[in-house]
Amino acid sequence: MVEQAGKAISGTRGAGARWLPLRFGVGERVLGGLAVVVGCLLVFHGAVPNAVGRLGSLLEAFLPWVGLAVPVLMGVALLRRSVVGLAALLVPVVAWVSLFGGLAFSRAGSEYDITALQHNVSDENPDPTGTARKLAGARADLIALEELTPSAVPLFAEVLASDYPHHAVIGTVGLWSKYPLADIRRVDIKPAGIGEGWERGLRATAGTPQGDVAVYVAHLPSVRLSPSKGFGSAWRDESAVLLGAAIAAEPLDRVILLGDLNSTVDDRGLSPVSSQLDSPPSGFAFSWPAAFPLARIDQIMTRAASVTHVWTLPTTGSDHMPIAARIRL
Repeated sequence: MVEQAGKAISGTRGAGARWLPLRFGVGERVLGGLAVVVGCLLVFHGAVPNAVGRLGSLLEAFLPWVGLAVPVLMGVALLRRSVVGLAALLVPVVAWVSLFGGLAFSRAGSEYDITALQHNVSDENPDPTGTARKLAGARADLIALEELTPSAVPLFAEVLASDYPHHAVIGTVGLWSKYPLADIRRVDIKPAGIGEGWERGLRATAGTPQGDVAVYVAHLPSVRLSPSKGFGSAWRDESAVLLGAAIAAEPLDRVILLGDLNSTVDDRGLSPVSSQLDSPPSGFAFSWPAAFPLARIDQIMTRAASVTHVWTLPTTGSDHMPIAARIRL
């Protein structure tokens, strides 16, 4: 019946018009269903359970890339001349734009008081001195570094000393500042299963012209992906709970968190932290891996302050890209 209708329509258009029949078969319904599923994954990602292999967190860590399914499905729909498939693609397109369109097309905020820089410099960095020079060239007011080795610390300190007279290093994390630092202390974010000597958190009070700000530098445990165990983020999640508790107990209103959190802010595993802080509203600024950035796992977040713009800096000798942010206090 549909094919006959298609022929009848084409016949009314004259000999020069040849309309191809439209298809509404099982394949078209499958295409439409897949498009709706993609849209649902984008909007309702929180409903994907973490019970098996932490699939929910894995999805959320790379959530913007789910949108790549749209051009694939569109290509298939065009090849099959599927009206149903093309129409159903509106669901994931609208979902993606509503979630990430503002990030893709937003402009840099013009109002800010300080600039902060965050970088995991890598404990295998072959040129820490060159990395320090590149970071100094960004002229940020605060620089947070992770994976500092004992041999690299004096090299960074030497290069940054003239522009950053105040700095603190605890374990493998450090903070360099143009402003005086006070009340510097260790932040215990070590999961129970990790041995002694693991120090990846510090807190300091930066005396900015706008008043005191609590600055946290943190490096949460790495995650692993394996066929047998799925998305291995248990230690990372436990560390996020400890970091979230420290921030909740912070007496100063204004807080800046700089760190390698080993996931994106969409990942529910970071909710003990992300639920208390504001994330940057502009720019994807993917920071990892440096060779082909897929996600921003390096974060600059605030409380009682606003990040008006975030961006990546040129690569260094690290497998992470540095990110910087303008902050209004």
